[in-house]
Amino acid sequence: SAFPWIGKRGKENRAPDIPSINRIEKILSRFHIVCRQLRNRHSGRSTIIVEDEYDVQDVVHALLKVEFDDIRPEEWTPDYAGSSSRMDFLLKNEEVVVEIKKTRKGLGSKEVGEQLLVDIAKYKTHSDCKTLICFVYDPEGRIGNPKGLKSDLESVSSDDLKIVVCIRPI
Repeated sequence: SAFPWIGKRGKENRAPDIPSINRIEKILSRFHIVCRQLRNRHSGRSTIIVEDEYDVQDVVHALLKVEFDDIRPEEWTPDYAGSSSRMDFLLKNEEVVVEIKKTRKGLGSKEVGEQLLVDIAKYKTHSDCKTLICFVYDPEGRIGNPKGLKSDLESVSSDDLKIVVCIRPI
């Protein structure tokens, strides 16, 4: 076949040496570049402009579809402290949840960190979540110390839940 990664039934045969977490991190690490490219369309055609968290979710969802077949948007998390919430994306087969935040006025480093700590506590009880990938899109640079925030949040990882934080752009 001209495309050796395509199996007999048209399904992808992924090499086991490329874990799903690495593929997701690669997608997220290039997110800002993708957004810039979407603004520069041929002949000035209209495009999506990433202005809020829903726009970020839409673009991330489209990019995840390149690599994954079963992406479940807005699954409910189990109750935690009397409330439940919706996760952004569950990749059930990979046991990975992708949680998305976009900074804005009033949602800087402190607020994002607090929200993600609450999310982390909720995901620890979700049976389909072994890895939580927190994607923070910060195009205005509102997070003064992205490496510190990443380190603080990832230090909450446990045997039950691995935390991966991707803040872009840096």
